[in-house]
Amino acid sequence: MRGVVQRVIRAGVEVVAPDGSSSVAGAIGPGLCVFVGVTHDDDEARAIKLAEKIWHLRVLDDADRVMNRSLANRAEIGESAEVLIVSQFTLYGNTDKGRRPSWIDAARPEQAEPLVDRVAEHLRSLGATVATGQFRTEMRVEIVNDGPVTLMLET
Repeated sequence: MRGVVQRVIRAGVEVVAPDGSSSVAGAIGPGLCVFVGVTHDDDEARAIKLAEKIWHLRVLDDADRVMNRSLANRAEIGESAEVLIVSQFTLYGNTDKGRRPSWIDAARPEQAEPLVDRVAEHLRSLGATVATGQFRTEMRVEIVNDGPVTLMLET
């Protein structure tokens, strides 16, 4: 599994209907926006491992404005620990040959959806407030990146 983590001031995702109308699927304030991609050999253990990495990733500022805190640290002292999880099959796009990406390394939706859901569920069980996009839809994601801080995680 892959996760692109961005520290945000706020983030939200809208689902776009076939007629062009849209509705908010999820939104957060300060926290982390994570785009999650799934490949063929991913399983529940990897989903939990990714959630644990996200939960303990020390990219949030402490009182001295040093990246020394995690979502877990925020939750321990009663601050918000917000995460927006957005499925992103294009994280497994392969651009080694030609100009058109190959999606062969991305898992099919039937495999990917429950694993992305498992990442969100595990983060909730740890104490995070989790918002999500909606699988198999066109989404528009709005992010106000803080820092900017952007990292790639792999399990």
